[in-house]
Amino acid sequence: MARRQQIAALVSGILFGAGLAVSQMINPEKILNFLDFTANWDPSLGLVVAAGLAVSALGFKWVLGMEGPLLDARFHLPVKREIDAPLLGGALLFGMGWGLAGYCPGPGLAAMTLGVLEPVIFTAAVLLGFQLQSLVRRG
Repeated sequence: MARRQQIAALVSGILFGAGLAVSQMINPEKILNFLDFTANWDPSLGLVVAAGLAVSALGFKWVLGMEGPLLDARFHLPVKREIDAPLLGGALLFGMGWGLAGYCPGPGLAAMTLGVLEPVIFTAAVLLGFQLQSLVRRG
């Protein structure tokens, strides 16, 4: 990876992690309260989702209007468009994990900087899940 790509990746990661921290997406209580419609429902993370969608839509429109990416030879866009069983199963597992733990992978990694054990255990479980999925796919 070229030096400019590494710097861009570092800056992007820092911005992403800071955004997760500011929006409290690394706080599992905040997430669980957002997902719990019966007790202490906190709709504020809906604003985080809406803002993320708006920024993404504008960013994709701008970037895809360019002739090519700044730091690569071509754009790497998904080619698969159909909804299939692995996609639905993965979405179901993702949602169940998010609802049970209050973390998803990005915020789990960012929360590891807080010096508590929970996000470390969560991230280890995610990595184990990646390995299990790889074994299932091969078998």
